[in-house]
Amino acid sequence: MKLLFVCSRNRIRSLTAEHHLAGRPGIAVRSAGTAPSARVRVTSGHVGWADVVLVMEKRHQEQLATRFPDELAGTRVVCLHIPDDYAYGDEELLDLIEAGLDQVLEPTSSAASESRS
Repeated sequence: MKLLFVCSRNRIRSLTAEHHLAGRPGIAVRSAGTAPSARVRVTSGHVGWADVVLVMEKRHQEQLATRFPDELAGTRVVCLHIPDDYAYGDEELLDLIEAGLDQVLEPTSSAASESRS
């Protein structure tokens, strides 16, 4: 399963997710940001690569839908509702990321947080 984590600047939340999940069997993971100043700015290639896009906030989902409507068609998008309140590698952030991963691995539990483009 190919997972793309998206936040604003790709410096804390999505980067933490990428590094935390790297090397996990059965999962390929990348991360990117929506802001022009992002460490790695999300592209159509990132979105097209992913089986599932996990965004940290609803606004990230809206930005992707506006910028990449064709690439998101048929791609599962899950909003994790993780605010920009954490430091890189924060234990609570890791717990929230793991809970988000559970939503992806057990899709019936994610209906309230998920939308399809």
